[in-house]
Amino acid sequence: MSNIRYDSLEVTSGTYVPEIGRTYPQDDPHARLKPLKKTHEETIDENYPYLDDSFHNRWRIFWSYIFILYISLGINLYLRMGMRVHGRKNLRKYREQLRNGAITLSNHVNFLDCPAVLIATHARHTTRIPMFAPNFSTGVSYFLHVVGGIPIPEDNYEALKKFNAAFDTFHERGWWFHIFPEAARWDCYKPLRPFSKGAFSMAYKYNMPLIPCAINFRPRTGIYRLFASKDTPLITVEIGEPVIPDTSRPRRDEVQRLLHESRERMLRLMGITHNTWEEEYTPTKKQ
Repeated sequence: MSNIRYDSLEVTSGTYVPEIGRTYPQDDPHARLKPLKKTHEETIDENYPYLDDSFHNRWRIFWSYIFILYISLGINLYLRMGMRVHGRKNLRKYREQLRNGAITLSNHVNFLDCPAVLIATHARHTTRIPMFAPNFSTGVSYFLHVVGGIPIPEDNYEALKKFNAAFDTFHERGWWFHIFPEAARWDCYKPLRPFSKGAFSMAYKYNMPLIPCAINFRPRTGIYRLFASKDTPLITVEIGEPVIPDTSRPRRDEVQRLLHESRERMLRLMGITHNTWEEEYTPTKKQ
C-alpha cells in the first residue's frame, strides 16, 4: 500500500518529513494501527474511580510524576529523542488567561508524545487526559495513570455520567487537560489527520482556552545516532498561541470555529501548507 496522503502533501522549506518505510491507512484516519496486548482485565464501568481523591492515589501520582515523567522519561526524551521545545513564551504571554485551566492539543505520532507535551508545557501532576479505555488493560496501564489518564467509558450511560462528573470537578479545581484530537496514534506520520470534536466541545462547556501544540521531526544526526537507529527521527515540540472560546456564540458554531482555528494553528506549527486529508474528509463525519 502506498502512502497516497503524502503524494500531494506540501510543507514549508526546511520542514523535515520522515522517510521510514511504513504504510498508513488512506481512508480511516482514526484506525488503531497496533493490536492491543491485554495483560489483565480492567473494568471500566460506573464503579470505576474516575475521580480518586484517596491519599494513596494522590501520593502515587505526585511522586511518579516527578520520578517517572520528569526524570526518567525526561532523560529519555532529551537524550534519546533529542527533544527541543519552542514557543514557551506563549504560555508566559497568556499566563492570566491560562490561570484557571487550559486544554493542550497535539498530533499523536509517538509513544512518548504525551510526556513530551506535558514536559514542554511544564504540566503539573493535576493534568488529566481522557484516553481509550481498552489501553488500561495492557502493560502500560500504570504509565497511563501516572500521566493522568482517565479511561473514556464505552457504551455505558451511567459510567459516562461519572466520567463527565469527574471532569466537572477537575475543571472546578482549575486543573489542565490534554487531548489528542486525532484519537489514535500513527507513529512518525506527518499529515495532520481529521479531528474529533470532543476537545472543542469541552473547551466550550468549561470556557477553557485551547493550546495547540505540534510534534515535529528532525533527522537523527551527530551524537544522537548513538541512542537509536538513524531512521528514528528526533522530535521538536512547538507550542502555539491559545485559542480562546467565545461562549456568547451558539455552541455548534463556536465548537466548529475552535476546531478550525486550532487545526489551522497546528498546521502552521507543523510547517504544512497543503494537507491532503482536507481534500476528501469532513471532520464532522466521524467523531
